[in-house]
Amino acid sequence: MKTIRHKILVMSGKGGVGKTTVSVNLAVALAEEGFRVGLLDIDLHGPNVVTMTGYSVPPDVDGTKIIPAKTSDNLKVVSMAYFLEEGRPTIWRGPIKISAINQFLGDVEWGELDFLLIDSPPGSGDEPLTVMQQIPDVKVIVVTTPQRVAIEDVRRSLNFALTMNKEVIGVVENMAYLVCPHCGGEIRMYGSGNTQTLSDEFNVPILASVPFDPAVVELSDSGRPIVSWYRGSNLEKVYRDLVAKVIERLEKGEGTRGEA
Repeated sequence: MKTIRHKILVMSGKGGVGKTTVSVNLAVALAEEGFRVGLLDIDLHGPNVVTMTGYSVPPDVDGTKIIPAKTSDNLKVVSMAYFLEEGRPTIWRGPIKISAINQFLGDVEWGELDFLLIDSPPGSGDEPLTVMQQIPDVKVIVVTTPQRVAIEDVRRSLNFALTMNKEVIGVVENMAYLVCPHCGGEIRMYGSGNTQTLSDEFNVPILASVPFDPAVVELSDSGRPIVSWYRGSNLEKVYRDLVAKVIERLEKGEGTRGEA
């Protein structure tokens, strides 16, 4: 991990809010801008990074070392999905899960990277906890949707990160609105204001309000990242702006941190 400049854990207290979509498109966009990027999928029970990147060639194993799959000149990927038969469940308890995460963190030959993005399952269980314990300087991006039930769980995620004394870069509000195809206005399907209230409560910025677009389903299912395959769209612009804000926050050291 010493050869990796920025380590970022993408997490949420709520499932289905789009953590993997955010992780994949952040990673691809950063790589397209010339940064050396690693993408680590630690969702052991539901790994989707491989599907969303569209790259199914598995990593190489050299003795005890894992050589990441290289999806482009600047992007390397490791996921549990590479080591499972399709459709086969991961039926593991805590100690085995912790061992697997530690192996991913310790035995992968990432080389020199500018960014390592770590896509986490929902909640504050073994996977994100192990990452926070093993990577002292890991920073956090929290993903939510606007509805109250998601905000309540994401509040727990923010408290979790701050209790672990981790720097929170900000919040990504996903599926924030739908653009009306007739008038171009914003339709707030899940209401508005809840994410801003959360932002104010924890003094963390909303890095992006990502619109809902039906094209995301087809793109994600077919392994075509939004930033590469939906060029010129409002959605691509939102993700490019998100990348710029993340870089700016990191360079200025403006994250919100809890007390040790």
